[in-house]
Amino acid sequence: MNLQQLPLISIVTFLPLVGAVILFFVKKENAELIKRFTLVWTILTFVVSLGFLIGFRSGDPGFQFHENQPWIPQIGVGYQVGLDGISLLLILLTTGLMPLAILSSFNAITDRVKEYYIFLLLLEVGMLGVFVSLDLFLFYVFWEVTLVPMYFLIGIWGGKRRVYAAVKFFLYTMAGSLLMLLAILFLGINGGTFSLPDLLRNNAWLQGAPEMMLFIFFGIAFAIKVPMWPFHSWLPDAHVEAPTAGSVILAGVLLKMGTYGFLRFNLPLFPHASQQAAPFVIALAIIGIIYGAIVSFAQTDVKKLVAYSSVSHLGFVMLGIFASAATLSQGKIDPTGIQGAILQMVNHGVSTGALFLLVGFVYERRHTREMAEFGGLWKIVPVYGSIMLIVALSSMGLPGLNGFVGEFTILLGAWAANPWWAALAALGVILAAIYILSMFQKMFMGETRNEENKHLLDLSRRELWVIVPLVVFIFVIGIFPQPFFQTMTASVNQLLQGMSGVVALR
Repeated sequence: MNLQQLPLISIVTFLPLVGAVILFFVKKENAELIKRFTLVWTILTFVVSLGFLIGFRSGDPGFQFHENQPWIPQIGVGYQVGLDGISLLLILLTTGLMPLAILSSFNAITDRVKEYYIFLLLLEVGMLGVFVSLDLFLFYVFWEVTLVPMYFLIGIWGGKRRVYAAVKFFLYTMAGSLLMLLAILFLGINGGTFSLPDLLRNNAWLQGAPEMMLFIFFGIAFAIKVPMWPFHSWLPDAHVEAPTAGSVILAGVLLKMGTYGFLRFNLPLFPHASQQAAPFVIALAIIGIIYGAIVSFAQTDVKKLVAYSSVSHLGFVMLGIFASAATLSQGKIDPTGIQGAILQMVNHGVSTGALFLLVGFVYERRHTREMAEFGGLWKIVPVYGSIMLIVALSSMGLPGLNGFVGEFTILLGAWAANPWWAALAALGVILAAIYILSMFQKMFMGETRNEENKHLLDLSRRELWVIVPLVVFIFVIGIFPQPFFQTMTASVNQLLQGMSGVVALR
């Protein structure tokens, strides 16, 4: 059977929607049934999504599993979806993280259980749609779809300041989205189509368009979602107030929508503007790397520490993306930075997702995230402590674990563009070691600071099922990164060659 001929993308994208519709008809009193059904349904979605991996042709740089049907032909909008080496890993990250987030919620969520799991399934539909859309209008629809379920997940099941955090998240993202909508309308009207492949094939008219303005309008929307400094202030509030599963999905997948947007739209559609803006974007990325690390060290709430660390880690991703764009001005094509950035997106989803899960496990036991309340946990909960150490070391980039491969590749790409960029970004690696090891020392070493800690239970079987798959991938990516690089290489090379061709004409 040729999997490429099946409408596999539509099946995977809308399978969670079918699950949400089924849940709608289940009585809310059947909480256990709702939990188990949602878990099985998200596992099914993940298993079906593995068909992408089986049928994917790694040497083909184009869009695969392509589907293209008329949707609103009167305005040139179609249902056009596909994936390539850039989006494949993010799709599998999404379908893989979702069952773990669902399973982690079994004990934590006891109120409005039915609505909670429906919103999680709807959120998965939106995230998958963003990564497969090849029509700008369709992309915008899915982009906005993700806002609503995450708003309710934070606003209903979050912490004490959940309403404030939810509204702030919604307004920030919506403000950026409106600018992107204006840019999409301009492209669709002047290009005669909203199809991304068509716009890229017939892009001569773009040379006379206000390319930098379009780059900025798209870029602000994506920078807010990343979030890049100084557009990051919504993130700590959203992370701290969100339920554990919400934080896992927010850090693991939603933030990657921003970095993916730069790769999928800004670079290929506006190559000249991307090249010109690269030094400025890289400056913001390096500030974010250092700022996020310094502010993380100052935190007393461990969840807020992990939240600010995302600003630093996603700064590395942006550095890698635009380091490759900057090399075009030197007359060369160096895909190293983008390759490292894509791998680091996956790494961040795995490692930071695991950190939020581990923080959630201890919060369920002690109902506090203040590091001063802990101490000596290594002796009390050794399994939890051992797994936390592995995940913490992966987050700070220890060789042999996933974080090192991504960060090292990004620094190589940055060095090729400008050695000073790599040197300044390397400070973030040192600072990460400081705040991560400081956090671990306060919580796990020394004597316990609270009598309640002495009665903590180690990880349960359910919690091990949640966290062990992520630990396995921390080692797999760290030791065998080649298959991941091989998946993305052809698509990344095609992206940069297309950009180089347009830039050379200017």
